[in-house]
Amino acid sequence: MDESQFVVLGRITGAHGIRGWVKVYSETRPRDGILGYSPWFLRRNGQWVPFEVSEGRLQGKGLVAQLEGCGDREAAIALKGAEIAIPRARLPEPEAGEYYWADLIGLAVETTSGVSLGRVDHLLETGANDVLVVRGDQERLVPFVPDQVVVEVDLKGGRLVVDWDPDF
Repeated sequence: MDESQFVVLGRITGAHGIRGWVKVYSETRPRDGILGYSPWFLRRNGQWVPFEVSEGRLQGKGLVAQLEGCGDREAAIALKGAEIAIPRARLPEPEAGEYYWADLIGLAVETTSGVSLGRVDHLLETGANDVLVVRGDQERLVPFVPDQVVVEVDLKGGRLVVDWDPDF
C-alpha cells in the first residue's frame, strides 16, 4: 500500500516496564479509540510494518499497549518515535459536515474574497474548538468553526474557504 492509503492515529513515545509494553500518544477521540484497531502499522525504515495489538489500556494520562513480537524493554525502546497508522479503508465514513484531520491537512486555504492564505499545515485541539494552522506568507491560526469561519470544505478540489481577515 502506498502512503496515501494510511492514516496516522498516533505514535509510540517510549517503553513501559520491562515486558515490552509501549507508551502511546493517541490522536483519536476518545483517546483509547486507537486500541480498537489492530493491526497497527508502524513506520520503520521508511516502510509500514504491521504489529498486532495483544493488549492495551489507559494508564494515568496516557495509554500503554503490548504488541506481538515486542517482548522486552529493548524491543519497546526500538519502537520509540514510530508513527502508528491504519489503512484508511478501516476508518468509518465521517458524518456529513464532519472531517478527519488527516483530510484537512494540505488543503489550500482562501478567503471568501479569493485571497490565498496558504495551506493547512496541522490542527490544534483547544477547549473551545479545533484550530487550523495555516502556513503561507505567514502562519495564521484559524478557528475551525463550520458555517461561521469555515464557509466551505472542498476535499475533492483540495481547498477550504474561510471568512477570515487576511491581515489577521
